Amino acid sequence: MKFLILDGYPKESREQFDSVGMMLAGKLYEQMLLKYMPDADTTILYTSDEDYIFPTLEELKSYDGILWPGCNLTVYHDQDERVLRMIAIADLAFEAGTPQFGSCWAAQIAVHVAGGKVEKHPKGREMGVARKIYLTDAGKIHPMFKKKPPVFDGFISHDDEITKMPERSVILASNDFTTVQAVDVHYKNGSFWATQYHPEYDLKEMSRLIIAREEKLTSEGYFTSHEDMVEYTNTLETIANDPSRKDLRWMAGIDDDLLKSDIRQCEFVNWLQFGVINNN
Repeated sequence: MKFLILDGYPKESREQFDSVGMMLAGKLYEQMLLKYMPDADTTILYTSDEDYIFPTLEELKSYDGILWPGCNLTVYHDQDERVLRMIAIADLAFEAGTPQFGSCWAAQIAVHVAGGKVEKHPKGREMGVARKIYLTDAGKIHPMFKKKPPVFDGFISHDDEITKMPERSVILASNDFTTVQAVDVHYKNGSFWATQYHPEYDLKEMSRLIIAREEKLTSEGYFTSHEDMVEYTNTLETIANDPSRKDLRWMAGIDDDLLKSDIRQCEFVNWLQFGVINNN
């Protein structure tokens, strides 16, 4: 099966991730896909790059699925050519009818393209771990959440939120911070399953993201000093290397829903089965 992965991070952001030892967003999605479908044929496009070549409708139809990692651009910045390109791709992908899945930016661009609304979150940033995400009534019966606990935590990093859902779309999960934590968006000929949180992340990658965002997070009050940040990220990476550290897991609030990939990535596996394989 063929999958297209659309990594929208600008080149300077990717270089920053490289500098802290973080895997690039598109590669994270490729790694997650190949874990469950080792023979998948993947193409990663860096859609913010100047030499990016826009795919045609027929090319998008040729893929079995389209994957959207997170991105640090903002969907309502409609003067940004990079944003406009990705809005056009999402719209064309809906027209192609190719199943789509993604996280964070993905949920926002899917909703935006289909006629919903995304705005700056008045509470600011939800960072690190989104706590007590719960399935809505629609989510409890949706195939994306088959075998998922009704309440769980997830890795997250965002400061925008979906404030209006488009027609033919449904909210599948919420929490106290963000009303829309997962969506199923139907538009034109296609569907787009997306989470606001990041199933593709693990503790190590979240730790690396925090290091890459140190200056911004400190200015927003998450850390009072560089030493605070180092202590926290070291704790996360120690747990990642040794999940038996009950003391650190207790202090950091890290449970199996974050550590075990069969729980954390349940949504993606269900999309592969029910959104892609069953449609072929």
